[in-house]
Amino acid sequence: MYELKTKENDNSVIEFIESVEKPKKKEDAYRLLDLFTETSGYPAKMWGKSIIGFGAYHYKYPTGHEGDAPLVGFSPRKANFSLYFATGEDREEVLTRLGKHKSGKACVYINKIDDVDTEVLKEMIRSSIAFLKQTYPDQKEGK
Repeated sequence: MYELKTKENDNSVIEFIESVEKPKKKEDAYRLLDLFTETSGYPAKMWGKSIIGFGAYHYKYPTGHEGDAPLVGFSPRKANFSLYFATGEDREEVLTRLGKHKSGKACVYINKIDDVDTEVLKEMIRSSIAFLKQTYPDQKEGK
């Protein structure tokens, strides 16, 4: 049976950010930590070795595959920041207002926080959380 590798754990978010080598990337990671914490209302938790997540939800697909994931999150990767959001109906429109980025199905990639509009980023955090709470309504608060 497949087991998820990216699980919530008790590793230190601060120690993880402190391990980021580039000073500017570390500074941006702290800025994102503040922005996600304040906007989401959830404390930061490590998911796996490299994702900082906020809140959690339990999903179950029609195939039977299920697991837990953060409502929103980010990771300071070597090449760029990966920002994790759920896909809502207004995603494409919101992305046009975000600023310089690349996007995948559930990830948005930015080089630095100054490349994006932080108000739009906050909107994306709130929208993702609302979308996931509506999609998976049988959640305990904070989990």
